[in-house]
Amino acid sequence: MIALLKRDLKLAFRVGGGALTGVLFFLAVVTIVPFGIGPDLNLLAKIGPAILWIAALLASLLGLDRLFQQDREDGTLDLIIMQPHSMTATVFIKCLAHWLASGLPLILATPIFGLFMNMEPLAIAAVMATLLVGTPAITFIGAVGAAVTVSLPRGGLLLAVLILPLVIPVLIFGVTAAYGAVEDPAPFTAPFLILCALTLFFSVLGPITAGWVLRNSTD
Repeated sequence: MIALLKRDLKLAFRVGGGALTGVLFFLAVVTIVPFGIGPDLNLLAKIGPAILWIAALLASLLGLDRLFQQDREDGTLDLIIMQPHSMTATVFIKCLAHWLASGLPLILATPIFGLFMNMEPLAIAAVMATLLVGTPAITFIGAVGAAVTVSLPRGGLLLAVLILPLVIPVLIFGVTAAYGAVEDPAPFTAPFLILCALTLFFSVLGPITAGWVLRNSTD
């Protein structure tokens, strides 16, 4: 499993579709928003957490279609399925590698992009905390969609259509918790704990479902 994790991380950074692509897309979304809204710094600071969350969600979708696609094309997926290890654990490791290569750089870049939105340090910290907890859920949900579309030559668009409705709750509670940290009447603990629960739930359900789909797709 450790060897699989190292291999997927090397491949993610080698093909250039991991950290750099996601961060550049993140930057593009955050940069475009002020041009559309105007030079209202107070408004930018108010909607900043929501914009950062939406940009991070969309950036997290990049590369999910390649989670199993490349392994299927070179025959590695067949070898992984035939190995004696649990398929659920294998999918979990591949999701972890994808998040480390694509999700974690987005979180590390959040402070810089938060300054673009004129956000206070507390708001930036709240967004980072919610992204740290919530973005793994997006990866685990995306693993199911990637497993369903693995046999399709161009399943990236279908993958986004399949998983977007499922990640909306993650987005809602992530944004709610981020606003709760900076707005006094709004709660932070309750939506943050729900966000944690969603990630834990999908960390179990996602690999199990994706592993089952992958194993049966080759039968």
